[in-house]
Amino acid sequence: MGVDYQPKWLQEVPSPSYVVEETRLRHNLEILKGVQDRTGCSILLAQKAFSMFYFYPLISTYLKGTTASGLYEAKLAHEEFPGENHVFSPAYQEKDFPEILAICDHIVFNSVGQLKKFAPMAKQAGRTYGLRINPEHSTQSEEHAIYDPCSGDSRLGTKLSELKQALDEAPKDEFLYGISGFHFHTLCEQGAEPLAETLEAVEEGFGQYFNQLKWLNFGGGHHITREGYNIELLEECINRIRTKYGLKVYIEPGEAVALDAGFLAATVLEIIEASQVNGRRGNIAVLDTSAACHMPDVLEMPYRPPLMGSGEAGEKGYTYTLAGPTCLAGDTIGTYSFDHALKPGDRLLFGDMAIYSMVKNNTFNGMPLPHICAVDSQNKVTIVRSFGYEDFKMRL
Repeated sequence: MGVDYQPKWLQEVPSPSYVVEETRLRHNLEILKGVQDRTGCSILLAQKAFSMFYFYPLISTYLKGTTASGLYEAKLAHEEFPGENHVFSPAYQEKDFPEILAICDHIVFNSVGQLKKFAPMAKQAGRTYGLRINPEHSTQSEEHAIYDPCSGDSRLGTKLSELKQALDEAPKDEFLYGISGFHFHTLCEQGAEPLAETLEAVEEGFGQYFNQLKWLNFGGGHHITREGYNIELLEECINRIRTKYGLKVYIEPGEAVALDAGFLAATVLEIIEASQVNGRRGNIAVLDTSAACHMPDVLEMPYRPPLMGSGEAGEKGYTYTLAGPTCLAGDTIGTYSFDHALKPGDRLLFGDMAIYSMVKNNTFNGMPLPHICAVDSQNKVTIVRSFGYEDFKMRL
């Protein structure tokens, strides 16, 4: 996606709006389906990154199913996505589990304690279930430490020592209370090389048990649709597991499904210019969209989202720090430069806004939620959802 992209629909959509282009989404899906077709793996949509169910009929023609992080995502998939319905949670609640059993085909437990507690019910319901493992092999950089499931204090996944103890204590008539597979998820916005490295660690520690299993889930965090991603290496990893061990392979990308397929259209509300009088070092443009409310990963990751028609600070003639309209002093999106001075009423278009945006936004300060729009292959805009005061009030 070039930073000079200026679509015809920019002035047509309400502001602020999340806008997802079907053509870009389909491009990603074609890549993922190619991996499926060439390897025989099953790729699932991780709804935690992208849950715009308006596009589920399209996505379901390419991918095998979805994965959920709890009951509500699982219900959404059950209602809207024809395909396999997988679920994982660090800890299931007893009150939710009967409904999970009723709608989910495939359940992953995080710990041996959860497995022992719920496996009898899953078995009685005829559901496939497995255990998330922790290979204790981190490939995360320091700036992504918050996303590292292999950190020393991680609560995610069962370590090899814990698995061995559980096997010593478990009944011997079946393998580990009847599980049929392992699940590992250690990546975050990473290429195939960290996957290959992690898979070696998984095989070294847990491969001795693969002959007792039917499937292995590689989890998510794979940037498969990113330019330059080593798809050949990914497919080598999948094919090795299928050929060497006879296991079915699942992959659960979220970002890769909708990477660069979505935007956030915003409007400049006010310009606060730097001057010797106010002591500010740079110009500020206040927008009708907020990093804190509408693109929380900007502050949480943190990262600077791409902005169409802009450059780095100082690269072009006019530089502005873009800020939200909330009372949070740190509600800033980033510093960008432009060929022309900004003025109130100007439209701006942020990229990389399909993933971890709609699923994470909030109404802090009573901020209205952005509209949700879809653009088809003919550039026709559909306003999928609009929000108002009642959507703010109902959450309180």
